[in-house]
Amino acid sequence: MSGKRRAAGPASKTSASKPGKPGAKPQGPRTRKQQVLRVAKWGSIVGLVCLLLAVAGFVFLYKTIDIPDPNADFEAQTSFVYYADGKDQVGNFATQNRESIPLKEMPQTLQDAVVAAENRSFWTDQGIDPKGILRAAFSNAQGNSTQGASTITQQYVKILYLNQERSYTRKVKEAILSLKIQRTKSKSEILEGYLNTIYFGRGAYGVQAASRAFFDKDAKDLSLKESAVLASVLNNPSHFDPANGKDNKRALKERYDYVLGGMASAGNITAEQADKAEKSLPKFPEIEAESKYGEQRGHMLKLVRDELHELGYSDEQIDSQGYRITTTFTEKAMDAAKAGVLEQRPEGFKDKELHIGVASVEPGTGALRGFYGGQDFLDSQINWAATGGMVGSTIKPITVATALENGYSLKDTFDGNSPYVFPDGLDVVNEGPGDGNDYGDKVSLTYATEQSINTAFVDMSSSIPDGPAKIVETANKAGIPPADPTNKYPGIPDKSIDLEPDALVTLGKARISPINMANAYATIANGGERADVHVIDKIVSRKGEVLYSYKQHTTPAFDDFADGVDVETAAGEKATGEDVAADTSYALQQVVANGTGRNALALGRPAAGKTGTATNDDGDVSSSWFVGYTPQLATAVMYVRGDGDNALNGWLPSYFGAEYPTRTWTAVMSRALEGTDVETFPEPANVDGEAPADGHEPYTPPPKPTKTPKPSETPTNTPSESTTPTPTETPTPTGSPSDSCGLLGCGSPSNSPSSSDSASTPPSGGASPSGPGRGRRLRRG
Repeated sequence: MSGKRRAAGPASKTSASKPGKPGAKPQGPRTRKQQVLRVAKWGSIVGLVCLLLAVAGFVFLYKTIDIPDPNADFEAQTSFVYYADGKDQVGNFATQNRESIPLKEMPQTLQDAVVAAENRSFWTDQGIDPKGILRAAFSNAQGNSTQGASTITQQYVKILYLNQERSYTRKVKEAILSLKIQRTKSKSEILEGYLNTIYFGRGAYGVQAASRAFFDKDAKDLSLKESAVLASVLNNPSHFDPANGKDNKRALKERYDYVLGGMASAGNITAEQADKAEKSLPKFPEIEAESKYGEQRGHMLKLVRDELHELGYSDEQIDSQGYRITTTFTEKAMDAAKAGVLEQRPEGFKDKELHIGVASVEPGTGALRGFYGGQDFLDSQINWAATGGMVGSTIKPITVATALENGYSLKDTFDGNSPYVFPDGLDVVNEGPGDGNDYGDKVSLTYATEQSINTAFVDMSSSIPDGPAKIVETANKAGIPPADPTNKYPGIPDKSIDLEPDALVTLGKARISPINMANAYATIANGGERADVHVIDKIVSRKGEVLYSYKQHTTPAFDDFADGVDVETAAGEKATGEDVAADTSYALQQVVANGTGRNALALGRPAAGKTGTATNDDGDVSSSWFVGYTPQLATAVMYVRGDGDNALNGWLPSYFGAEYPTRTWTAVMSRALEGTDVETFPEPANVDGEAPADGHEPYTPPPKPTKTPKPSETPTNTPSESTTPTPTETPTPTGSPSDSCGLLGCGSPSNSPSSSDSASTPPSGGASPSGPGRGRRLRRG
């Protein structure tokens, strides 16, 4: 049988071909899984290449970076502080205080405590902490502030060989040098070097200096508790120094417990030892201060250091970087403040019990030119120029400016009769016996300021819509910080105690420092433009680079006119904050010319100001003030006793603000302004608008009645019984002027007129009082 044979050559192709072969159908799109695998493959390749490059780069850097010689400026340089002229020196901060000792003289408890606090893997790691570096890198990549991740070895390298710059370049170099140091020094040598160079605060570098600075003993004699404190403090010397306040001591205790817990976990001490030590911090002996802080210099340097902290400088930088700091202080103003106090302080009264705070601020710049803080800094670190007390009637100019912003004028009238009774039963009285002096139910704003009439100011505050809140706002804008610190309204210090929007705010229950009160009055003197008070003008590095320069600027304080109220000047022009300041200044000039501040006339040049006293919860006078200004300088003077709340009445020969405070102010200003031009204040603008409440129109005497002579052969000039006598707008009590002393029975001018025996009541909608004093009679001058 015959069959067909396949011809020689390649087989013929059929129509059914395998996928992927010629003639196959087009391939479909890759699945999501295929795409992920493809990306992962290429990502791995790229990652491997980057890793190889990184390793190669690290190896290259490791071989090319040599261990340098220790920093030429290893001996840290102190920072110098100068007066405003930039030449005469105020003083300097901590001179380098370092004494190296061998590790064997450092107690084991100290060594263990530092390791537990700073680097618990110190004895086993290679000098760097990769996890910490990665954690810091992620944090920095997310926009957080540059974060550290240093081991003890890295910290030692940074101190000894590098600088304080916080950058990735420095961190890489730090890590490489740490690895190299690890190969050339033992762990014990690294720990010894670290403990002899690290900064502990109080100007102390190394454990020996720190031991003496904190516990007045050598490091070898430190106890477990003392060792744990020093190990805790070095993490953040300023924050954990218990001498800086209760909050700092509380923070130290938390860190201290953490350190002891770490020591117990590492087996350095038993749990029982840790528990016993955690019960309390060790005792901190009083360390004798260095003489360079004597007299007022210590207070000056403390203000400068505090402001440096506000500007972001650490204590370590301040004490070691050799800054040249130019302040706002002038020798003339500082000497004037001290000499004025010593001249006018009552004989036989010393700084230990009688505390006098003085502050002089330059209008337009906010520069604190001079101050007197009280006791020698070596005897007491309380600066009464920055501490303050209840301000009494010296706050009233803020109410005046607020009233003018809200449509009232200097001629508008308020109730000056006493007492002024609130709906809840609290009555406010003027100075004088019994119910206080009556001044009439229509006293002008100017006269109320001149005579410091309490009831008129309470009426004024109540007659301003949301008056107390607006008064507080005006105070903040003028330079008096709020109760809660804010960058918007800074000050020295940065907060005021009891500055609350209640009905008594106009009587001055708030506790404010003389520095901030002087700055508020400087705002009035500067036409209603606030300049933030400050003490640092410039900071220069030891190489001459300007690191900081105060940027001069002002902020309007008296331009917040009430909505819908068209406030104009006497010339018919729209009122400005400068106009409000001019009228407020005019009212305060009357205090000096005719009122409670007449002792300031001895200055012999135009001046404006306000007296004030305040009472404590026992009804005793606890503070006495005068705050005043010329166009060139604003100065506040405060007298307090003991802890700032003790009674002045019955102890000080006179406790009126019109007496010692005003005389002291005059003595200070006479010296501070000696040789300067006599400048005048602007004329009042007489701003006026639509008053927000009725019944406060300027007083208009009624027309005199026509006299009808009686039929008589002998004419007489005596008016008939129906004749109405012309009342006076502003009855002035006779006798020696005094501000509202705020004490029942403190004395008053004799023959004080009274136009009404009835008690005043606030208009509807008036704020009710709150806080201390509720339900009792209040007198505050």
